[in-house]
Amino acid sequence: MIKTKRVTLGVTGSIAAYKSADIIRRLSEKGLKVSVVMTKEAEHFITPLTLSSLSGEKVYRGMWEEWDSPRTIAHIDLAHDADAVLIAPATANIIGKMAAGIADDLLTCICLATKAPILIAPAMNDQMYKNKILQENCSKLKKHGILFIDPIEGKLACGMKGKGHLAEVSEIVKAVTRIVL
Repeated sequence: MIKTKRVTLGVTGSIAAYKSADIIRRLSEKGLKVSVVMTKEAEHFITPLTLSSLSGEKVYRGMWEEWDSPRTIAHIDLAHDADAVLIAPATANIIGKMAAGIADDLLTCICLATKAPILIAPAMNDQMYKNKILQENCSKLKKHGILFIDPIEGKLACGMKGKGHLAEVSEIVKAVTRIVL
């Protein structure tokens, strides 16, 4: 029996979080199952109900929520079941925590526990993206095999234009499918 490939999608607190709905839809159209993990900050931009409706599955939101059974350890199960972990949009915060090895929420614990490829699609203000500390964090993660889907030049939430706009959804989906299909 052929196992359906699974992508764990991490959604963080960026205005670009609304694009995660389209990412789920397009990955599903490719025949992939999508498990969604939201940070609490992401819920300011998009609802778990929207993402659950599109993925057809429960949206995971926290380390301490009730799981499906007492024997389930969500961050281990989600890490183990993933054929790829995609963080889109990825904030400077999540990139910094990952670079420092901090695992203080469900998403960062999954990233430390998975053997699957991890892809990060940053989205933030262009000055934040150009910041030397952020760039060092990105370089460190790349040295550890984490793949980046670079942001593009575009209109930013602050109203300015610059490099920090989330990559096109089609490019994100293409990067994921190259790895898992």
